[in-house]
Amino acid sequence: MAISDQVPTVSGFHAKSTGREVIKDTDLAGKTAIVTGGYSGLGLETVRALAEKGVKVIVPVRSPEKAREALSDVAGHVVTAPLDLGDMASVQGFAGSMVSELSQLDLLINNAGIMACPKARVGPGWESQFGVNHMGHFALTKALMPLLSATEGARVISLSSTGHKISDILWNDIQYDNTDYDKWQAYGQAKTANALFANALSRRLKDTGGLAFSVHPGGIFTPLQRHLPKEEMIALGWLDASGEPSELAKQGFKTPEQGCSTTLWAATSSKLSGKAGVYCEDCDIAAPTDPESPTARFFGVNAHACDDESAERLWNISEGLLENT
Repeated sequence: MAISDQVPTVSGFHAKSTGREVIKDTDLAGKTAIVTGGYSGLGLETVRALAEKGVKVIVPVRSPEKAREALSDVAGHVVTAPLDLGDMASVQGFAGSMVSELSQLDLLINNAGIMACPKARVGPGWESQFGVNHMGHFALTKALMPLLSATEGARVISLSSTGHKISDILWNDIQYDNTDYDKWQAYGQAKTANALFANALSRRLKDTGGLAFSVHPGGIFTPLQRHLPKEEMIALGWLDASGEPSELAKQGFKTPEQGCSTTLWAATSSKLSGKAGVYCEDCDIAAPTDPESPTARFFGVNAHACDDESAERLWNISEGLLENT
């Protein structure tokens, strides 16, 4: 795929459609899904919507008590299992148990993530946003490939963001070993990585009929903002001077119920058949970013996040990083 493949489909849904609305008429009974980050924010609403439709949903958890409380009112078949995306031994342990216990995996929704956090290291020393958002999900997905390849029509959804516009991959210093750390640039790099990952993965699922897509869920107030001080969110225009959601946020931000809709659309829509690897937003394929538009910061996808060569380069780098753990 390339930026020229980013052609909206006129899906029939819109920015404020909810996840429930998107899958209302879709038969999902008997399906199995794994949703990372499925006990908080839009991940929780993704789990709720799927479980209500008869999907067996497995939620990997780093905090069992928090997950138990968050998932207590979710109707349907939801189970949890321990996983820390920043710990490769934990990732392999979780994936190994899934491969041995499950006979199918229809949906893998790589939803968990961290944003604009202070500089930290995870795994064997990876920058934490790249390590958790990309490498943790890369390792998880690779380890689950036996299940994905054995399931007809499996789909993998990678949560990216309009944040990908902030930065391409820092090819010469991905881990910020020699570059001054910038929390937003690091986030942008990680979100670009999430988009490129879906691009490359789509080719590796092709022979077994699987599909992979990246999605921008939209602006949503969730625990993802936990590392941002109130003053910074005021400066960004997300909060007003009193610390309440600004008019801009009220108009443009989504609720978690609306925020999970693009994920669920990408996970189920027949309109995406034959369009593997594309980047989606607002329940449709995103158009290329229009640099002349006053909303270019918020809508569309940049070419660097849709580049096949970059996707393959990142895949090879990621495999090398895994081999050295």
